[in-house]
Amino acid sequence: MPAKNYLNREQVEKLQKALKEEENGYIRERILMLLLLNDGKTQAKIAEFLGCSINKVSYWCIHGDPDNLESLKDKRMRGNHKKATDKYIEILLETIDKEPEELGYDFGRWTAQRLAIYLESITGIQLSGSQVRRILERKKYVYRWAKYSLETKRNPEKRKAFKEKIEEYLKIEKASPEQLQVWFWDESGFSLRVIRRKNWGKKGSRKKVRGDRRKGRVNVMGGLRHSDKKRFVEFVDKGNAENFYQVLIIFYKELINEWVEAGNQPKDFAKKGAKIVIILDNASFHKKEEYIKRIEAEMPNIHLGFLPEYSPDYNLIELVWHSTKEYVANRLFKSVEELEYLLHQLLNEGELIIKWGRKIKNKGDALTTV
Repeated sequence: MPAKNYLNREQVEKLQKALKEEENGYIRERILMLLLLNDGKTQAKIAEFLGCSINKVSYWCIHGDPDNLESLKDKRMRGNHKKATDKYIEILLETIDKEPEELGYDFGRWTAQRLAIYLESITGIQLSGSQVRRILERKKYVYRWAKYSLETKRNPEKRKAFKEKIEEYLKIEKASPEQLQVWFWDESGFSLRVIRRKNWGKKGSRKKVRGDRRKGRVNVMGGLRHSDKKRFVEFVDKGNAENFYQVLIIFYKELINEWVEAGNQPKDFAKKGAKIVIILDNASFHKKEEYIKRIEAEMPNIHLGFLPEYSPDYNLIELVWHSTKEYVANRLFKSVEELEYLLHQLLNEGELIIKWGRKIKNKGDALTTV
């Protein structure tokens, strides 16, 4: 290790001048190490004074050459990152907007390392993944979860036609609710399975939580009336055509009871009652011909309207399922019956409070009320 006053006067003056003029903080720190060492300070004292490790001080005291300030630069400072030319950056930004499969790769997302390898094959410039990441950060790119999108599978013309149609329905419903009701219909499921979630814990350790997978699932089927947000939900063992038909029978009876409570005769409901438009998705059991005919014959007020393909964002009841799952997400249930009881309170007794103006993205798109 160099001794006290190992530097000559010219070397000291050169280092002191560089200390004042150098813009890079790391270089200034390394110059200061050499000057303090020349004053007789030990490496331990220098490390304590600068607030760094003694290994760092030891390295630069040995490798730092007072006659050659370039020796105080690490590899990154010597210009590796400057290999990225303007053309390289241009190609990088064009590549980041392309899907890897477009360029013949079998992976689904770009990492910084994969980008570095691909850009090297195109430009001949070899950079590390960390260098590519820093370039992207300077260009205001961040590495985050991508948003799922159903746009490529949709038919814009069908969506436009449906939107115009449903807007007309809602306009009539608002003006004359006694003539038309619009209901949004769907199925969903809730599980007893314990989901591992984030927890607070001391740094360096993880909190242990239950890892068992509890069996038990509650399936629900029902609708939401657009005008007053009234909900009707029934519990079913599974979603199929027979259960869909049976739930509709119960639903139809509920509407007749509502008609009677308003002072009308049940026999007049078919002719004088409101037309019930049910908006639902294209699940195969919703369209089973046998049951469609039975619904038309036995429940004449009901008219089924099907969403365009891949358009859950037009189904308002998705917001009901989403809000309910948020509510029960952090609760532990001992039995299916306990879960069913809470769901009944939330969905049928109006205890679930929903912010209708919010958007959800778990279906690949923001939900709209049309």
